[in-house]
Amino acid sequence: MLALRAIMKDTTAKKSTDLLDYLNTAVVLLDELLQVRYLNTAAEMLFRVSIRHARGLAFVQLAPGNMDLEQSLHASLLTGRIYTERERRLVLLGEQSTVVDFTVSPLPGRQLLLEFIQLDRVLRISREHHLATQNRAIKELVAGLAHEVKNPLGGLRGAAQLLERELPDERLKEYTQVIISEADRLQTLVNSLLGSHRRPPERRSINIHEVVERVRQLIEAEAPPGVEIVRDYDPSIPPLTAVPDQLIQALLNIVRNALEVLTDGGTITLRTRTQRHFTLDNMLHKLVVRIDVIDNGPGIEEDVLDRIFYPMVTTRPEGTGLGLSIAQNFVGQHGGLIECTSQPGNTVFTIWLPLEGSTP
Repeated sequence: MLALRAIMKDTTAKKSTDLLDYLNTAVVLLDELLQVRYLNTAAEMLFRVSIRHARGLAFVQLAPGNMDLEQSLHASLLTGRIYTERERRLVLLGEQSTVVDFTVSPLPGRQLLLEFIQLDRVLRISREHHLATQNRAIKELVAGLAHEVKNPLGGLRGAAQLLERELPDERLKEYTQVIISEADRLQTLVNSLLGSHRRPPERRSINIHEVVERVRQLIEAEAPPGVEIVRDYDPSIPPLTAVPDQLIQALLNIVRNALEVLTDGGTITLRTRTQRHFTLDNMLHKLVVRIDVIDNGPGIEEDVLDRIFYPMVTTRPEGTGLGLSIAQNFVGQHGGLIECTSQPGNTVFTIWLPLEGSTP
């Protein structure tokens, strides 16, 4: 970080400050009044504010509820000593919080350089990498099983058709029809899980709100009285190239799951946002879109949450356990990922989709 501090001595050098935008470390420069002079991109993401709006604000306005931290900043200014704290819970705007390691370094001219490493983000990247690896393994496993299942199903159906032609009693054909219909049902089930093996569908440029609004309309038609659908959209999200039907199906599967747990009424919130410099499956994307499906239902049990995207995992007796697997598959075909966090009263499914180019 010594090189970083040397760079920050000249905050007017555009090339130097541009370099800081490539760091995962959140960098904040404060003046002697503890007012913001500079934020890099990681700091804008951490505090959920742009440098244009943050410049001139008191630091306590970015991180309210951290009065002891403000006192430590004043002490560092007076003594000129570097101050470091590990695993600090930082309260942000909107009463949100995150866990960080941070260092406060006095600079010439009675300035302070704050460096924040967001531990939640490090854990999220690790969890996301594990989830992506898990999904690839599941997909390969299911693909192998599908080849073993498809051929016997075709033979079973064909044998039932031949047998039906030889049966003298029309009443007995009822049983062969059961065999044929069940074979067709299983074939459809396997195809739904794996996706079509035909030529990949063509992609086109779409506004993500075409997808979200279509799903909202479908769900509002299905929702019983007492369930409210809330929209919280960011209209500035740029277009992305996608297969609309696949994204509609993925989002629909997630929202229907939320609807099914709100047996006594409740709220489903559909929220869209963008995020800059975001990692998906070890690829750094300049810009991604985030679609949150939030419900205030009973939540998902922790032992189920770890396996929620596995095929055949369901908490409902009538469920097939394929909806979320199919959703993850469709989103994965777009270079994205679905994550889930849950506690009673607040379950959040998040779809991440890349909007621009990426770098390894």
